Amino acid sequence: MQRKAYGPGVAALLAAVLAGCTGSPDSGGQADDSNPGGAGTATQAAQPGRYATLPEPCGAVGDRTLEELLPGLTELTDEQQREKAYAGEATLTYDTDRKVGCRWKVESLAATDRLLVDFERVVSYDNAVSDDAQAEELFARKRTAAQLPVPTVTGSGSPSPTGSGASTGPADPRGSATASGPPSSTASPSVAPSDLQPRVLEDLGDEAFLDDALDSSGSTVQERTVTVAFRTSNVIVTIEYAEQPVTVGAVPDSKEMQDRARKLAVELSDSLGA
Repeated sequence: MQRKAYGPGVAALLAAVLAGCTGSPDSGGQADDSNPGGAGTATQAAQPGRYATLPEPCGAVGDRTLEELLPGLTELTDEQQREKAYAGEATLTYDTDRKVGCRWKVESLAATDRLLVDFERVVSYDNAVSDDAQAEELFARKRTAAQLPVPTVTGSGSPSPTGSGASTGPADPRGSATASGPPSSTASPSVAPSDLQPRVLEDLGDEAFLDDALDSSGSTVQERTVTVAFRTSNVIVTIEYAEQPVTVGAVPDSKEMQDRARKLAVELSDSLGA
């Protein structure tokens, strides 16, 4: 069978069609490497956070501070046990550039104390959102989850926390027994003073809060956990300090535990250069 021959006119038509499909920058067509919808301009990335690395968590707390938080350390006589207790145990993490932590647990004659220190470095993968802004959003969620009481103004003009944080009965953060006798006419003896309630902290990092919870795991055993969390730039630091007394009916002292946890938080903030 004889093949059909195409004339010059058909070849010219095909060439014109191909040229119209591909186009070129000179003829008004869009180049392959242009940015659709961006008018040829590159989007400027948001500023990175201040911190690109995290500290070694188990070495972030000094020995003297550990002894204040974990009194049982000074009671240990075996050298190997002491060394292991001071060293702490690193928490499991899959990316040490983003999240690290360390925990300690020490028993004493009076109580069992536990300490957890956690560092999280926040990185935004959105060019329009900075690392600091992303960390601020995550910290806001963390603060909301803590359900801190909302301060209100009382008749005397002083702030007084209300809400879930203003607990009654054994949840008194002071940890002291209520005196016998008729209740006070001005305030309930079971309500903790505002300076010991879960609250926002104004003098730590870029933003911070403290939580204080008393948990009864049994009818006679009560454990208190004080949490201090703060953010500095794109790093969020969380401290969890818990104590469970050995003596039946004993309640851990709230002020003492809060003071210890806040002191550690200040030391960690200073070590970060905040």
